[in-house]
Amino acid sequence: MKEFYLFDSYTQKKTKFEPVRENEAAIYVCGPTVYASPHIGNFRPPVVFDVLRRTLLAIGYKVTFVSNYTDVDDKIINEARALGISEAELSSSIIKEYKALSDELGIMPPDYTPTPTSCMDKIISYIKDLVDEGYAYEVDGDVYFRVRKIEGYGSLSGNSIEALEEGARIEISDKKEDPLDFALWKKTEVGIKWASPWSIGRPGWHSECCVMINDIFSYREGYIDIHGGGFDLKFPHHENEMAQSLAHNGNRLAKYWMHNGFINIGKEKMSKSLGNVTLMKDVVSSFGGMAFRLALLSSYYRAPVSYSEELLLDSKKKWEGISSSMRKGAIRLLQNDIDPYTGEIDLEGHFMQALLDDLNTPNALSALYEENKALNVALRNPGLPLGELRAIYNRLYLHLGVLGLIIEKISLSGDDKLLLRQYEEARSKKDYASSDILRAKLLEKGLL
Repeated sequence: MKEFYLFDSYTQKKTKFEPVRENEAAIYVCGPTVYASPHIGNFRPPVVFDVLRRTLLAIGYKVTFVSNYTDVDDKIINEARALGISEAELSSSIIKEYKALSDELGIMPPDYTPTPTSCMDKIISYIKDLVDEGYAYEVDGDVYFRVRKIEGYGSLSGNSIEALEEGARIEISDKKEDPLDFALWKKTEVGIKWASPWSIGRPGWHSECCVMINDIFSYREGYIDIHGGGFDLKFPHHENEMAQSLAHNGNRLAKYWMHNGFINIGKEKMSKSLGNVTLMKDVVSSFGGMAFRLALLSSYYRAPVSYSEELLLDSKKKWEGISSSMRKGAIRLLQNDIDPYTGEIDLEGHFMQALLDDLNTPNALSALYEENKALNVALRNPGLPLGELRAIYNRLYLHLGVLGLIIEKISLSGDDKLLLRQYEEARSKKDYASSDILRAKLLEKGLL
């Protein structure tokens, strides 16, 4: 198994990946809250961790990849009420849109996509365990987690109890024992709700992912290899997940924690509160999913992406160039009955070495662009042996696949091969009238 290095947010160091179970990788990535049409910021984590997943698969790991949809939230309740529909109707429609956009971006479907509403009994049971063990307490139907019972609370986000105390604010009417304690269950009469031992209500956000991980990875006692998400989730969400897992299971929930940077518009983080949100469906419509993915991969995953129309236009141009050369290469090989698609990934070359060094996609792309140049040179050389052309083509095809830059496979029928042969013969004879007619037919078939 090739060595893979990642930056662990917990230790703040780049470290060699050593899985809990040999040759297996269990990954959980926090998914979106499904209350509105997804924006481009929703898709940086899925693209980043899709490349992580594809890289681990490429070097031989068996990967179990989980990403949830949060379908219980105040935002969902408020939006559903404004639209006059149920929370379930709103969530299901946004999930459908999210999945369609993920397909456009070449994101592999997760192995599991749990939702809080599908495991509410288990969430309630998990919270009850914390209450029974003294890590949580109930006040007037609400349940809170005792932060001070967790030694080292704040270690993931680099906070301390003292620093958090300085920034904490508590109202006179606050029912918590400690201003730092966080909610596990909220009593409410508004929106979607469930019966629990404490009240009619719904869970706090921080418990949901813990329970879904604990449920799906029960054979590991809820202990996974990698937990990922955006940098903004490190505190309080991931910190509070870790605290609950330490209380419930006696482990940190994940051996490694990975966080990606934001998408910035200009110098500001994109956010609805700033009014600078760009919807994903609009970007896909204007530039295509692969151009957007390529734009994201041009930045190191832990660094911010400076989003702009210029970046998308440049990425679209690059993607069109790659697609064109890949189409031409596939057609030439298929004309000669050579399969261009099957092969083994070169794990020693610059491309894979860049990805194995903490997913350095900018360096991987540099290697990829050099490979594309080599393919174009090969295509301009009619005397190049077809075996050499295939090697160049296949290397680039496999590397594109690891990055999730999807090239649609081409197949040629007997009629297609005849048409291509007639076109080449007409050109060689300078029979421009015939070649123009044949060219039009090939263009219609997408073969030129």
